[in-house]
Amino acid sequence: MPVLPRVSAVSFLNTSPLVWGLLHGPQKGRMDLRFVVPSECADDLREGRADIGLVPIIELARQPDLAVIPGSAIVCQGPVRSILLVSKCPMAEIRTLAADTSSRTSVVLTQLVLRSKGVEAPVVTPHQPDLDAMLRIADAALIIGDPALRLDPEMSAWQGQPVFVYDVGQQWVEMTGLPMVFAVWAAKEHVDPSAAGVLEESKCYGLSHTEEIVRLESTARAFDPDLVREYITGHISYDLGPRERLAMDRYLELAEQAGYAPKGCAARYLESSAIAGQEQN
Repeated sequence: MPVLPRVSAVSFLNTSPLVWGLLHGPQKGRMDLRFVVPSECADDLREGRADIGLVPIIELARQPDLAVIPGSAIVCQGPVRSILLVSKCPMAEIRTLAADTSSRTSVVLTQLVLRSKGVEAPVVTPHQPDLDAMLRIADAALIIGDPALRLDPEMSAWQGQPVFVYDVGQQWVEMTGLPMVFAVWAAKEHVDPSAAGVLEESKCYGLSHTEEIVRLESTARAFDPDLVREYITGHISYDLGPRERLAMDRYLELAEQAGYAPKGCAARYLESSAIAGQEQN
């Protein structure tokens, strides 16, 4: 039997449309699919446990041998809803941050947003997504993914304590005028075009079966169906086009300037992107 490509995908709700065909559609059985948190997708590629991964884009700086597979991404064009900064003080006064590090891109993104507000170097403490515990040890808590979807983004108090809630995706869009790309399919080596095609077909299948996703995922994750529908059709988009590429460039440039990514990473990424675009054409 042929060896199936090993694919490491994100376990959060936002990934469902990308992998729906692999799970339930005509693409089922064409890849060996496993689910982990975003940071572990990057580790799986680095350590050879996967051939393809849905990786946080900060890993394009930290793993310069990664090649982006064109076509798909996890993107927000405004409020993302699933990356919330919950703070006991206004953003400009944050000095300590308890952060769910399951998404490395989102942690760096939050630090870039804080820098734009004059907060140069907050003390970041990794923490499980437990808002009570996080707010006990820090000025603010960064909650990512499905745990963030369980919070009310409009809340003004938590456990009787006044809080400010910031949607970090919206903060980025306001700061740059660009969308925010959180993750892309990537591989360490050249990917057979048929594998890239299967990923694209899986996404297209998922986007044409959103009501099926709403029905099954709302039950599986104990979410309100309206929340799931609004999230995957309104807050998240899934195409990797020219503006999204520009947004990735900007993110990596700012991360490099702030010292959150190696020097020269943005230039290396731009070069590899140009080569990938030539190969695609």
